[in-house]
Amino acid sequence: MNRTSNVKLEYLWLDGYDTPNIRSKTKYTYIESSPDKSNITLDEIPEWGFDGSSTEQAVGNDSDCILKPVAIFNNTADTLTSTNSYLVLCEVMNSDGTPHKSNTRAKLRELEEEFGDQDFWFGIEQEYTVMNTKTGRPLGWPESESEYPPPQGRYYCGVGDDVVKMRQMVHEHAMVCNMAGVPLGGTNAEVMLAQWEYQVGTAGILDICDYLWASRYMLEICAENHDVSISLDPKLVQGDWNGSGAHINFSTKFMRESDDVKQHNELKKIYVNSILKALEESHDEHIENYGIGNENRLTGTHETQHISKFSYGKSDRGASIRIPIKDGYLEDRRPASNMDPYRAIAKLVETVGKCNQVVAVTT
Repeated sequence: MNRTSNVKLEYLWLDGYDTPNIRSKTKYTYIESSPDKSNITLDEIPEWGFDGSSTEQAVGNDSDCILKPVAIFNNTADTLTSTNSYLVLCEVMNSDGTPHKSNTRAKLRELEEEFGDQDFWFGIEQEYTVMNTKTGRPLGWPESESEYPPPQGRYYCGVGDDVVKMRQMVHEHAMVCNMAGVPLGGTNAEVMLAQWEYQVGTAGILDICDYLWASRYMLEICAENHDVSISLDPKLVQGDWNGSGAHINFSTKFMRESDDVKQHNELKKIYVNSILKALEESHDEHIENYGIGNENRLTGTHETQHISKFSYGKSDRGASIRIPIKDGYLEDRRPASNMDPYRAIAKLVETVGKCNQVVAVTT
């Protein structure tokens, strides 16, 4: 026998700005569900609409856009109750049901169908800065724009109130994400005061992007609860201060496979070298999809390679691509903290996916 549940649905979507922002609106509704089921499912969530003229996605005389649910999470960031409270991540569709031009997830769906058999895994290192909403400066910085905290040095993985701000909020964010099924693997204070990082993943092509957007939303909610805000500006403070990135660690099944057979290992080297070559040849295209304002961060200093150059190296955090000591994956250090993962991951899948032809031809 079915029962009727009173639920809160927080619909999330990306707006039409050049650097997309998360938007949300809340539906309180009743949903029929079986008594032996604790959570509702995606197919029970109705489509909804919104005024696209207020989000840079439509004009006033034709403003209706459709929200199509694509992923659902328990809303563990809800401070009143997480019972029957859900986050509903949506794609934006036109009124005729086709993907809206701002819908970057739609293209990634197509690429997952094309290259999904390569079993891509991704992990993203999201950096951000906690901001003082009253001063507009990073939390813990002097109020005057002409004054600065002590130089970088002790802040990275630091301990103590003089070098770390908002540790409790960072922990709360990690906990609500993991309880919601958004896999955060770790957190750490970063090189600039009030700058933090969390790692999300590993996950597949679409899931990693959905996870990152859901985690960004919950980070914003945690910040609201602590009367601070979050900046994803890739170079928030000019001068001798680190910028913020969103490094993408990636692998395919063939990259992860281990085999003591010499022929297999030689083939893997050929494969990885073909990936590095393809990434170099498409460098400019990747940069176009890796976030706005990234030229201010990728200067060749502060653990970056210059935006106009491509390089790779083992354990080299000043390279475009870091080759870890442990075999099996690569780290793309170029993406900015404000990148849209649907665009960035799409470009990586498109570039790396085609390199699988090297394996097919050689074998």
